[in-house]
Amino acid sequence: MLDELIQFDQELFIYLNGLGNTFWDAFWLIYTAKIHWIPFYALLGYLLYKRLNSKMFVLTLVVIALMITFTDQVTNLFKHGFERLRPCHEDGVAEVMRLVRSKCGGKYGYFSGHSSNSMALAIFVGLILRAKYNYLFPVLIVWSLLMGYSRIYVGAHYPLDVLSGLLFGGFSGFLFYKLDKYLQSRFQLISKKT
Repeated sequence: MLDELIQFDQELFIYLNGLGNTFWDAFWLIYTAKIHWIPFYALLGYLLYKRLNSKMFVLTLVVIALMITFTDQVTNLFKHGFERLRPCHEDGVAEVMRLVRSKCGGKYGYFSGHSSNSMALAIFVGLILRAKYNYLFPVLIVWSLLMGYSRIYVGAHYPLDVLSGLLFGGFSGFLFYKLDKYLQSRFQLISKKT
C-alpha cells in the first residue's frame, strides 16, 4: 500500500512538474522565493497593526515568531525522521524531471517547509483579520496553495510533501491562533486589574 502511494506520488510529480515550460519558469521561481514576499508580509503586518492595539500587535508578532519556529522545527524533524529524498535526489525521478532551480536543495523533502509555513501564516492571519477583512481569508489560502504548487513546479517537492505541509501548516496556524486569542484575553484581564 505504501509503495503504491509513493509510486503514485512520484508519477503525479513527474506529470505536474512536466507541465511547466520556460515561459513560466521565471514567474514560479520568483513566486517560490520567500524574499520576494517581504512587501506582502509587511502589508499583513500593517493590517494586523490596524486591527489590534500596539501592545496586542507586539504580542501577536511574538506568537507569529513562535509559530514559524515551531512549524520549521517540526518540518525539520519530519525531514530527518522520514528521510524521504527530494525528487532531484531520487534515482529514476531526477533523470526525467524538470529542475527549474539552479540547485537541488537539501537531501530530504518530506514535508515541505514552504507549504507548512505559508499555510500556517494564511490560517493564523486570516482568522485574526476575517472580521474586518473577510475577503482576505480566501486570498491567503489561494496564496498558500500556489506556494505549495510552486514547490512541485520548481522540482523541490513531491505532491505528498506539499499536501502534508499544507495540512500541518493549517493545524499549526489554527493552534497558534487559539494561543494568541488566549494570551490576548489573559493580557487584557491583567491590564484591567492594574
